Amino acid sequence: MANHKSAKKRIRQSAKRNAANSYFHKTTRNAMRKLRATSNKKEAIALLPTLESMLDKLTKRNIIHKNKAANLKSKLAKHVNSL
Repeated sequence: MANHKSAKKRIRQSAKRNAANSYFHKTTRNAMRKLRATSNKKEAIALLPTLESMLDKLTKRNIIHKNKAANLKSKLAKHVNSL
C-alpha cells in the first residue's frame, strides 16, 4: 500500500478516472448495440452523428485508439447505409 501522501492521492485519482472512463466506454458500446439493433433507417441516421461524437470523445481521452474509432465509425456508417 502507498505510504506517501501524493501516492495515495494518485490512487484516488486513478480510481475516479477509471470509473469515469469505464462509464463512457460502456455507454458508447450500448449506443452501438442500439444502432446495430435498429431496422428503422431514419432512427439510425439520427443516432449516427451522436455515436460518432461519442467515439471521438473516447479517442480524445485516450480510452480507445484513433484507428479503432475510425474502423467503428466506418462499420456503423456502412450499416446505416445498408438499411
